[in-house]
Amino acid sequence: MFKNALVYHIEHWEPPSLAEIESRLSAAPFVECGATQPLSAGWVAPRGDKHAALAESVAGQLVFRLCTETKAVPGSVVKTQLQAQLEAIEQQTGRRPKGKQAKELKEAVVHALLPRAFPRRTDTLVWLDPAARTLWVGAGSTKKADGVVTQLIELLGGGLKLSLLQTVLSPATAMSAWLAEKEAPAGFSVDRECELKQPDSEKASVRYTRHTLEIDEVAEHIRQGKLPTQLALTWAGRVSFVLTEALTLKKIQLLDGVLEGAGTDAASSGTDDNGFDTDVALFTGELRQLLPALIEALGGLHERQAGVPTPAAAASTAAAAAPDTAPWDEVPA
Repeated sequence: MFKNALVYHIEHWEPPSLAEIESRLSAAPFVECGATQPLSAGWVAPRGDKHAALAESVAGQLVFRLCTETKAVPGSVVKTQLQAQLEAIEQQTGRRPKGKQAKELKEAVVHALLPRAFPRRTDTLVWLDPAARTLWVGAGSTKKADGVVTQLIELLGGGLKLSLLQTVLSPATAMSAWLAEKEAPAGFSVDRECELKQPDSEKASVRYTRHTLEIDEVAEHIRQGKLPTQLALTWAGRVSFVLTEALTLKKIQLLDGVLEGAGTDAASSGTDDNGFDTDVALFTGELRQLLPALIEALGGLHERQAGVPTPAAAASTAAAAAPDTAPWDEVPA
């Protein structure tokens, strides 16, 4: 499902029915960029089927997909044409346009070139876990994820209020301790990828790739003041990922043992859903267990979020009340 992900904490939400969510997303479907439109974003079917639902529920987990199309004109082309127009005006009037007039000319050049620009599409998967009160956005940067979240808040209703997941210890602080002490947190192992950066104006950095990190050299970099900005980890021998200083999970990968077991289970069940339901159930099932362990390794939830049930507690409660979660598996008409 995800290669990269940021996790948001659901501080408040009174979830509408799945059918209502479907209706709300249907009001903002993806439409291709117009001839002179630089950006268009809207919701598409997570399954990839043009006529499928925009809001999918698998084992109580809600999945959406935002499609974004952009059209960009190469800056060098804009610069060349703008310079030609500025020079032509200067020759005709004796004055070279500047400031606001030059800016308006540049915008006109871009507008004229956009119909000839090639569109580029990207999809962003969103996973909402109502029981654990978390929202996962398949993005590697906060800027991109926040853009998706803004659209969701406007569409989903129910007083949805989100904040980026915050823990007592910052990832940089925790990763520094793990590397300096050469000891991974319980349930995790440190892999062979890391980036250390000096938090000053020079931003001196050291990067290790496919290299053991249990060496004095790494601890010495930390002693000199460098902080980890990225660290590769594996949880329970089941999921590998790179943790960043911004609490982003990158390069998420389910390991072979998990995938082999899932393949056996799918074959024995005889399901044929093109793998979508199986993939969602497998991926969300693993990450729902990984997240509480990661939060614990980072000292627990920050006090501003601790008043809301933790993912671990919520998941346990949800499991105990499984029969009550059936409405999320309704298929919208």
